[in-house]
Amino acid sequence: MTSKDHRSAGYRSATAGGLIALLLWSTTFALARSASEQVGSFTAAAAIYGVSAAAACISLLFVPTKLQQMLRLPRLYLGVCGLLFVLYMIALYIAIGLAHDRTQTLVVALLNYLWPALTILLSLPLLRVKATLLLLPATVLAIAGVALVLMQGHDLSWHALAVSSLANPAAYLLATFAAIAWALYSNLTRRWAGGSGPGAAELFLSATALAMLLLSLTSHEPRGWTIRAVAEVTAMGLANWTAYRLWDTAMRRGNMSLVAAASYGTPLLSTVVSCLYLGVTAGGSLWVGCLLLIAGSVLSWVSIRVPVRVQCSPEKETHDPAHQPVANPRCRK
Repeated sequence: MTSKDHRSAGYRSATAGGLIALLLWSTTFALARSASEQVGSFTAAAAIYGVSAAAACISLLFVPTKLQQMLRLPRLYLGVCGLLFVLYMIALYIAIGLAHDRTQTLVVALLNYLWPALTILLSLPLLRVKATLLLLPATVLAIAGVALVLMQGHDLSWHALAVSSLANPAAYLLATFAAIAWALYSNLTRRWAGGSGPGAAELFLSATALAMLLLSLTSHEPRGWTIRAVAEVTAMGLANWTAYRLWDTAMRRGNMSLVAAASYGTPLLSTVVSCLYLGVTAGGSLWVGCLLLIAGSVLSWVSIRVPVRVQCSPEKETHDPAHQPVANPRCRK
């Protein structure tokens, strides 16, 4: 097999991994809410990411050189992206814990799923992607979907939107912050560590587990452990380790635009899974808002027309099937 074949196989593998990560993430809110109700949001998060970190550390034992490779990754990637990763997790789990009931958990989840549209929007300044004017109505459509979700069946008016938003402002703001943090993480990962060896998902998961443990130790939560809670925490911990590792690789070496496009269906899948697992009946406005959010995100992806350009020497560059140039290893950004 030629080096080109190896690159192509790695590219397809990274892309497939990103798609699998999306399927695993569709169970996040259902399992996280159920576990949080039993043992508290911080305790559940600490246990979940403790399982993820343990799995990550065990995986490193089979590849002794990987830790050294991770520590040689760009410092900006390790520092800034690592911080964004941890902040995203903390904000998300606090938002889930602050939701007054399971129906509000669905709202928190859909606010979090603003990140696909925000990833595309932030790729313009961060990755020098160019887009058509379609991006403007696409963004408005996504925001309108979120607004409809927040209104929960109330009459369409600015007053009704303000009242609905104030039903739980802390949870909703934290979910929105989480969406922004993850969009930044995805773009900056591509910018600072795209294609440069292994990712640092194992380090980020371990840092998250430590942060959640400290928060759990300083909070007063029920911690009513049951067999179900243990099973949910274990399943989600292993799924998280797998998903974040696959996502990190997809963002650095896979077809980022294809994975981003597929991620637009995650809000709908996550809502369906949450409704079934948590026994929640979502109102019509939530479903319509979910579909508007997906439509706006898809149109955002469609609006991209020019690939990221990297300053390079006269040597030949290679291009991936998504029309995103992959710079020659000797190129300098």
